[in-house]
Amino acid sequence: MNKSIKSNAVWRDTLILSSSHQPADIEDIRPTDGDQGALDPQTYDAVEADALFDAINYTQTQIGHLILYRSLARPISDTNILQQKQDAVRELESNPELTRDLQKFVKKMIPGEKSLYHLLYGEFFGGLSTSDEPRDGSKKLEFGGCGYRQYVDGTEFVVELVEEAKLLPPPKTAYLNTLLNAIRDFSHSRTYALMHGPVYPSGGKFKIKQEKPKFLPMLSFQPSIFKLLPILMFMIAMGGIVGIFTIFQSMLPELGSYIGYGILVLTVPAIPVVLYATGVSDRDSVIYPLRKQFRQSPELAKALEALGMIDELLSLHQYDQSIGGAKVYPDILENKHHLLKVTNAKNPLLIRSDPDFVPNDIILDSAGRLSIITGPNSGGKTAYCKTVVQIQLLGQIGCCIPASTAELVPVERIYYQVPDPGRLDAGIGRFGHELKRTREIFFNSTPHSLVILDELSEGTTFEERMSLSEYILTGFHKLGASTLLVTHNHELCERLQSDGLGRYLQVEFASQGSTHRLIPGISRVSHADRVATEIGFSKEDVENHLSTRE
Repeated sequence: MNKSIKSNAVWRDTLILSSSHQPADIEDIRPTDGDQGALDPQTYDAVEADALFDAINYTQTQIGHLILYRSLARPISDTNILQQKQDAVRELESNPELTRDLQKFVKKMIPGEKSLYHLLYGEFFGGLSTSDEPRDGSKKLEFGGCGYRQYVDGTEFVVELVEEAKLLPPPKTAYLNTLLNAIRDFSHSRTYALMHGPVYPSGGKFKIKQEKPKFLPMLSFQPSIFKLLPILMFMIAMGGIVGIFTIFQSMLPELGSYIGYGILVLTVPAIPVVLYATGVSDRDSVIYPLRKQFRQSPELAKALEALGMIDELLSLHQYDQSIGGAKVYPDILENKHHLLKVTNAKNPLLIRSDPDFVPNDIILDSAGRLSIITGPNSGGKTAYCKTVVQIQLLGQIGCCIPASTAELVPVERIYYQVPDPGRLDAGIGRFGHELKRTREIFFNSTPHSLVILDELSEGTTFEERMSLSEYILTGFHKLGASTLLVTHNHELCERLQSDGLGRYLQVEFASQGSTHRLIPGISRVSHADRVATEIGFSKEDVENHLSTRE
């Protein structure tokens, strides 16, 4: 499939390449209270997003690592882009030759990518050494020397990135074409011309070859401590010293040799000082200003991000190859409400450790926009809810999912509320703390939201819990968000069911215990005795312990 795609739609508003003095890392992308995408920090932790990232991460480059993490932590909701991304991953599956070429391309870029970060963010503490080891043993980018080697290696990497991209065969999918063109087109930018060279320093600014007046002699920047003009001047100075030495010898034979040798003794130690001063001057007047321009270049950021996005596609392809059993790329749909319909869905985290993991269907549609799950603890309710969110996330980054069939509408927001004991400094108690979280979720939800509520209105009386839960769930239903409630409160289920609200699922139990399968219905049995017995805290266990104490 090769649909048209607007190239600008592929790129995020904020590109990962940092314009600050430090490179971007995972912590800059992780959702925070003040900066969140589709997932807030509480939801991100509750659905084990970091573990999900580790499960699908096969990236090789640092930028690919960050791109994949961003896709998962801050998923996009553009239907067209997701469809195009899926097409690109499918092309890798159907075209092994293209896949091998892209894998070789990415692998070849790994050493040079590190060199670019050294250039952009390294702190050069001077000296004639070019050691890459930080002086204090930390992980910060700190280097000996004045940055010549990092400048050469970093700029050569960018040139190689463009030239190697030009050699790659043209893909058929629009998404992959957009990424490769972003790298190839970077060669037309002024930033690329500065990195390719030559660069002509002029009055605190820099000219590229096309900007230099043809008949105006200008020296280009040479990223080396040994420069022709200083060496020439030094040789002239040494010649002058030798001449003075000869004159003194002819005029004052007894003192001439001493004076001449004295001048040499004073001159020779000055050589490294002069070289070091040259290096510092180049670092401060050329390398630092140039790398500031490089860091702030949207063209360079886009080219580097394109490399990471190719690495991400290869990672999604490798994840596809790594999992056995049924797997599918969900149909990405457009709808005025969120929708998720999956058959035989397995948990993406447990599928490898537990090949016999019991699959379940997921149906969040107009009829089952409000789904209520009942059953005892350890029956699989939480695992089911996490599976729902993790399946949504994988589908919404263009990844395959462990299931037989699937279709989804991208979400704008995902919320997962878990029981929270509250904070001592909140001054509102557990109930108030939980209700405040529910309020936050409700007022920020839209018809394109997915909401998981693990219990509701705990910490108050039964009647108040019933009343509050009923109007809150009715509100979510009217709002149009896909809402799952996990509860032990079968009385609430019966009240909502009498109002014609919701789809009801319960944990299936057999003689040996929970089957971890969800079936239609409302569970009215707690199985608390079974759980207490399994963990050694039944009524008999308590009585036996007391008898031994007596």
